[in-house]
Amino acid sequence: GQHFLFDPSILHRAALAAGPVKGRVVIEVGPGPGGLTRALLDEGAGKVIAVETDPRFAEALTLWPEAKDGRLIVVQKDARKVNFEKLVEEAGATQPAMIIANLPYNVGTPLLVGWLKAGDWRGEMALMFQKEVAERICAAPNTDHYGRLAVLVQSATRPHIAFTLPPGAFHPPPKVDSAVAVLEPLPADQRFAYIDLLEQVTGAAFGQRRKMMRAALKPLAKKRGMKAAEWLESVGIDPTARAETLSQDDFRRLAASLAQ
Repeated sequence: GQHFLFDPSILHRAALAAGPVKGRVVIEVGPGPGGLTRALLDEGAGKVIAVETDPRFAEALTLWPEAKDGRLIVVQKDARKVNFEKLVEEAGATQPAMIIANLPYNVGTPLLVGWLKAGDWRGEMALMFQKEVAERICAAPNTDHYGRLAVLVQSATRPHIAFTLPPGAFHPPPKVDSAVAVLEPLPADQRFAYIDLLEQVTGAAFGQRRKMMRAALKPLAKKRGMKAAEWLESVGIDPTARAETLSQDDFRRLAASLAQ
């Protein structure tokens, strides 16, 4: 499920999409043959932690001079099983680590949701996705792409699409366009504390998009001994509204009310 970039100018653009990497600890997932890894090192990253599940790619990266002198840390493991916070700590990071990656399509979204819940160790992210996923991440209410992913991402970060790429930029070429999404962490006082609860609420709300909120949230409300319409009214939301019309603040109020 992975497509690699080889064009140095695009790789350098991706490396710097979230800002300068000079002196920073950078996590890269799915480096493959190391095109983006090379760009990150050339741009002066303090350390690059490359998480690669394929033993052939991982082994080749360990032979790089930067792996010998400690600037490149190669971790051969499935990224979904990695304790990123521990890796960042062991790398001696003095400020939050950046995450810059051309993510394998099949694991991109679950990894992203995990990183949204991360503590202060996680800084800016520049992530390459299928263009449609990047659009879903950045979507606003009342638009086609707005859904669970937009609400979750925007509860912890401020996302935008830095640039898009046609299939021909990759080898092998995917069937669709790709895009680099940049996610800047929200200031601590603007981040939402209960992303786990937000996941439950948005999962229920968008699981049945055509339904009114009182119907969509009925099973979740019942599980918690509540009536969906009363719960919605208690946080100032019209029970007949549909999920795609609700704002980030609306979803935050719903999720926060479950934390009490």
